[in-house]
Amino acid sequence: MTTSFAPLTVAIGDLVPHPANVRSNSPETYDLENIAHLKASIAVLGLLQPLIVQKLDGKYAVLAGGRRHAALKELGADKATKGFTAKTKIDCRLVPDDCDVTTALSLAENITQAPMNAIDEFEAFARMMEVDGQTPETIAKTFGTAVAAVKGRLRYGLIHPAIRAAARAKTITLDTMKAFAEHPSQEVQREVYEALTKDGGYLQAYTVRQALKSRGVQVSDDIGAFVREDYEARGGAIAADLLEEHSVLEDAALVETILLEKLGAAAEEARMRLGFAWADAMVRYDYTTMAEYGRIYPGPVEPDEAAQKRIDEITAELEKLQLEMEDEGLEDDTYNALYERVDALEEEARDLQEAYSTEDLARAGVIASWSAGKVTLHVGLVRPEDNVKEEGARGSLANMPGEEAPDAGEISYPASLAEDLKTERAMALGAAMALHPEATLDLTFFKLVSDVLASGMSVTQAIKVEARKEYRSHATMDKIDETSLEQVAAAHDALDLSWLDDTRAPADQFAAFRALEAGEKARLVAYATASTTQSCFARDRQRDSLMHAFEIEVMPDIRAHWTPNAALFNRFKKAWLLKILGEDLGLAQEAVTLASSSKKEIVAFCDKLFAEPFATLTDAQRAAVAAWCPPMMQTAGVAFDEAEPTAETPEPDSEVAQAA
Repeated sequence: MTTSFAPLTVAIGDLVPHPANVRSNSPETYDLENIAHLKASIAVLGLLQPLIVQKLDGKYAVLAGGRRHAALKELGADKATKGFTAKTKIDCRLVPDDCDVTTALSLAENITQAPMNAIDEFEAFARMMEVDGQTPETIAKTFGTAVAAVKGRLRYGLIHPAIRAAARAKTITLDTMKAFAEHPSQEVQREVYEALTKDGGYLQAYTVRQALKSRGVQVSDDIGAFVREDYEARGGAIAADLLEEHSVLEDAALVETILLEKLGAAAEEARMRLGFAWADAMVRYDYTTMAEYGRIYPGPVEPDEAAQKRIDEITAELEKLQLEMEDEGLEDDTYNALYERVDALEEEARDLQEAYSTEDLARAGVIASWSAGKVTLHVGLVRPEDNVKEEGARGSLANMPGEEAPDAGEISYPASLAEDLKTERAMALGAAMALHPEATLDLTFFKLVSDVLASGMSVTQAIKVEARKEYRSHATMDKIDETSLEQVAAAHDALDLSWLDDTRAPADQFAAFRALEAGEKARLVAYATASTTQSCFARDRQRDSLMHAFEIEVMPDIRAHWTPNAALFNRFKKAWLLKILGEDLGLAQEAVTLASSSKKEIVAFCDKLFAEPFATLTDAQRAAVAAWCPPMMQTAGVAFDEAEPTAETPEPDSEVAQAA
């Protein structure tokens, strides 16, 4: 049976919702934000599809077309919209009063309209511009959407027809088709498509994007933005895109030429400012190629009165900034601004206290490269033919064979951080000693009798046998890794302290102590000795051979007692963190990806990585993460023992300066 619906026009004000409308129980469907596009379309194009209505109680109830009805009511109430009021009549179709399939009609209206194919939508937008002469702005107004959203659809609708046809035929995925929009030239799209599909095989969006990168540089790319002004001045061709940021500088060779020129100019400026002998440039700093280069470093100089005054000012300001940065409620922008200020001040302070020797300047140079979206300077490099094998001038350091030349992000550990790392290492060593009671007992007894019976100096100053617990200061004791603290606490809990009773006389306590088993005494002495270890870095064999050997025995790996955490990483410069990830841990791709992130994000990544190494790590990366620590914190091993010392061992009071 076929039901016919008579056409009629009904004033917007005479329309009401129909109780049989299948969306009547979903009022959110008619919220303004959900019908904004529809309202805009009706305002521009009018009502393209009549409403299905039925006469109920003197009104016309909308059985099918509830969202259009809601949009019409909004238009009627919107005084800024012309042509729509409560009296405006719109086209409808009337359902007879005796119709018994009203709910079915409403459902059919809503579910029998197939959603529009994405490619059809993209192409429809493109035709509106190409055939109908509309602009992205007029299309956006018609559909009540943002101009940028329209341009995004238009870009896909303007992809080469052959590629759109492949997507429609499901030869390639929709995402792969979209990847071709990375380059606005249909000719380039076609050439890349044919090159990638000539041998068959599955085509991926990633492969497409990589291939298009060789056909030009987008203006929004960091290199594109850096060279664009000079590129345009030289008449370089630009493939314009509807979205300006996707326009492409098509002459890749000219882009590289200009980039190298600008890098070369930056290198030359640094050469003249610092007094180096030569300057060079490379687009990407090739660490493999540069491994044979040496590097010289500035040595300490005595600042004059004016310089010392400025250093004191910088020190005071750095202390103030450090306190501000410890506020966990800081916004990222504020934190980054403080971080950049600290970085600049520390660099200024170093420049006032360090200088290159004349001999080193005469053979060293600077290379500028492009890294993390900016010019990076690699200073103090020495070409292989100019490298000296003997001890160089003040501050110089020739690379050992196979040693990779460090870059401008060289980790130099400021004095305050070095002091705190010493404290953390002492705590880890104390934990190791508490866990090796027999060895520590022997060490304690040996020191006691040797210091008394032997002639000359003490066998080691690393531990004190004077019944006094060592006080260890630390800038942020509440934020350090607690592994060593937990291990020492566990060792304490295992002690037999039944003899320790302040209500008893010392002689009675001593008698109870003597009655303990030898193993219990060893644990007590080990715990007490562990508590006296002084803050320090790895021992130097030449200065303290006893503790050098003892640390190797009880603490061959500090990571068994200590793990780097966010508190440590937060005190590292962003460049240091990226260097550690890329070079020390073998996570080069992650370092490149994180280069554009904020320091807070990088710190969080490192903290998570060390807390529980990711399942996606290779065996080599996992081993590197498990072993990494600041070099001077790890106990020197056998390989270090066999190496000849290359520099005079510093005195105790200069140890921090040496580490920093």
